[in-house]
Formats: sequence, C-alpha cells, structure tokens
Amino acid sequence: MQQTQTVTETGNRLLPEWRERLSPSKLSAIPGRYKLRRLYTRSHSKPPMREPGPPGGIAALQRSFSVFESFRQLRERRWSVFDIQYPVLAAFTLASIWIVEPAAPFIKTLAALGYFSLLLMPVTRQFFLPSWPIWTYLLYFFSSRFIPFDIRPEIFVQVLPALEDILYGTNFSNVFSSWTHAVLDILAWFPYGLGHFGLPAICSAIIFVFAAPGTLPMFAKSFGWLSILGVTIQLLFPCTPPWYERLHGLEPAQYGMQGSPAGLARIDALFGVDMYTTSFTTAPVPFGAFPSLHAADAILEALFISFCFPRLRALCVFYVVWICWATMYLNHHYAVDLLGGGLIAYAIFVVVRRFWLPRPQPGKKYRWEYEYIEVGAMRKNPALDEELGYRPVEGGEGGQPKHSAEWAEEFTVLDSFMHSASSSGSASPTASLLSSSSSSSSSPRSDRSGRRND
Repeated sequence: MQQTQTVTETGNRLLPEWRERLSPSKLSAIPGRYKLRRLYTRSHSKPPMREPGPPGGIAALQRSFSVFESFRQLRERRWSVFDIQYPVLAAFTLASIWIVEPAAPFIKTLAALGYFSLLLMPVTRQFFLPSWPIWTYLLYFFSSRFIPFDIRPEIFVQVLPALEDILYGTNFSNVFSSWTHAVLDILAWFPYGLGHFGLPAICSAIIFVFAAPGTLPMFAKSFGWLSILGVTIQLLFPCTPPWYERLHGLEPAQYGMQGSPAGLARIDALFGVDMYTTSFTTAPVPFGAFPSLHAADAILEALFISFCFPRLRALCVFYVVWICWATMYLNHHYAVDLLGGGLIAYAIFVVVRRFWLPRPQPGKKYRWEYEYIEVGAMRKNPALDEELGYRPVEGGEGGQPKHSAEWAEEFTVLDSFMHSASSSGSASPTASLLSSSSSSSSSPRSDRSGRRND
C-alpha cells in the first residue's frame, strides 16, 4: 500500500498529459523491463534510454537560423571521447579545401565559412550534421588529386596479385573476365555503374520512413566514415587494380598515369555515350584498388537493411554477391579487395549497432509510430538490471555486487547534439516517472497517516 501511495503522489506532480500515459491501463502495455516494482530498487542509477525528443513529436523540424542557439547547445553539451570525430572531420574539411588548386585564399575562406555555417544554423544543421562525414568524404576524394606526387608513397604492383594467389590459389578477376558478352556486361553494369551511386539514396529514404527514429543518422555517419577510411587506406597503400596488370603486366606504376574504365568501356561503346571513360581515366585515385569501396558500401547497406528489415536479408545477400561478381568481371578489383572492404564495413556496423543503433520494435511499420526508442545491442534473456544497462562490479555491500551505470550513460551522452530533431525519438513513457521516483526514493517520505517511511 505504501508503494502504491508513493506512485500516486508522484503522478500528481506530473504534467496532465503524462498522468494519462501513466494510468494503470497504459502502464500494462509497457515492456516488462520497465515494470515499476523493480525500478524503485535501483533509484540511484539511470537506464540507457534517450532523452525526450523536442516538443511536437519525433518528426518535428528545426526552423531557427540563429547560430547562437547552436553555441548555447555546445556549451551545455556533455562531451564524450567519441566527440573527437567532429574535430577530425573539421580537419579533413579544412585540409581538403586548402590543397585544392588554384590557390585562392579569400575564396577558400568564404567557402569554409559557408560550409561551417550550414553546420551551425539549426535549420540546416539537422540535415548536414548527421551527413557531415559523407560531404567530407566527397570533398576529400575530389581534392586528393592535388596531393603532390613527391610526398606520396610507392605504388604497389605485385602485392595484390600475390595475396590473391596465397589466399585463393587463383586470380578470380582474370577468371570472371576471361569471357565477356553484352548480356553479362549489362548485368554487371547495373550494380557497379548504377546501384553503387543510387542505392545509398534509396536505402536512406527507406530507412527514414520505415526504420526506428535515429537510424538514418547512424547509417549516414557509418557510410561517410567508411568512405573516408577507405580513401585514406587507398592513399597510404596505393595498389594497382586488375586492369593495370592486364595492360602493363607487373611493370612499376607511376603517379600521373591515367586510369582506365576497364570493362565499363564496353558499356560506353554499347550505348554510344561517354559515361565512364572520361571519369575513370581522370579519376582522383586511379590506384585505389584496396579496399574495394563498391563492395564495402554494398555490404554496409545490406547490414543496415537486414538489421532494420530482417525479411529482406536474402535480397541483401543476393545484391552483395551480385556486385562482388561485377567488380571482378569488369576487371576493377581483386577478390582480396572485396574481402578487405567487407571486413571494414562489418567492423563499423558492429560498433555502431553495439552502442548507437536504435533497435526496431515489433509491430512498428513507420517511424512515426515509435513512442520511444531503445539504443544499443539487445541481450538474449537478460535479467532486468542488465537489460537496463547496469553491470555488476566488485565491492558491493554484504558481499553482493553493486551496479554501475557508466556503460548505460554512453547512450545519452552522445545523443543531444549528434542527431537532428527530425530523427530524434522520445524516451519511454516511464522516463519522467523514473526521474521523479529517483528523487523521491532517495529521501524519507511521509504517508497520509503522518508516519515516515525510510
């Protein structure tokens, strides 16, 4: 009875709209991990759930152009070690703008100011901040052509063919491209020449509408950082692709040599247009065979789509196999390049899913149906405290382990400024009750009879 009275008194201090949500009929529909009888036993810790979304619902958009509002949010933000990504992105952006030729300091300064103003105005920040790694990658890739040749590393010609023989005993690219046909050219062109450039936008639209709020920013950040890391490896470890071995054998390669469209030249000849010949001949990174970003991007997209929509897993596997075959058939990548790109994509997805990726909820078809979101990896059959993010540590009273919420707080620390308002979800309906019950249970209370409950 005392606990029931405590809940009633707490509810009287809540806002009217929360009183209805916390009624017995509503609470009965809340998942079992939010049951009240156990939440009061750990009042000193916080559950790993997101902070409440902005007024107006999870689909509300920012309309302010005030840069000072962003500075105020930066001052109030609780910083984490993972926020180092933003200075790194800023460094990549400034360096990329600086090395672009011709040298025009005034124009470049204006470009940098305009670039960062898009990240500071709330009305544009909600779109450009989550996708900042993608824009940085595009600028980084374009400007890499202006890196001086004398400071670049040596181009490796024999490494990838040797690894191909060691790992597989044969050169799959030469095997698949030894016999060509116009039908096979079309089949390879669809995923390699069209899907690679258009599928990220299609996946983003599907994730935005049908996945849990907050999933799209994580997809955009993962895609951008994967591309940045891939281009960096290609610049530090330049390797010749299969088409170079076919044209020049194992002769040493030199910077300044033109690239090649390889099998895509047959597509240009088939349609009588210049879609790929010029772009691949003047590519900024002609010796960027390892890792294959075509395979890495496809695998990352397949992992996200499979996670959000498990029924599409077979289709995702088919597309990954399709584009991997196309890269080798068109003579653009070795099989070892596909392996390297796939491992990087999988590693990034595992980390993002473990800490930041919202979990899909059964029965939710559209993002607007989510009332709260749960972030991070979900354990199978966990105890309630473990499911809420508490992990046992040594040194508890009476020989029993006490609980720490340090791991759980990582979810909320990274959320306030990283995600846009359009992709933020509201917290669980019990979030306000947790806050009020935590403060009420930490101090003695009096029931209606005047007795004190310690």
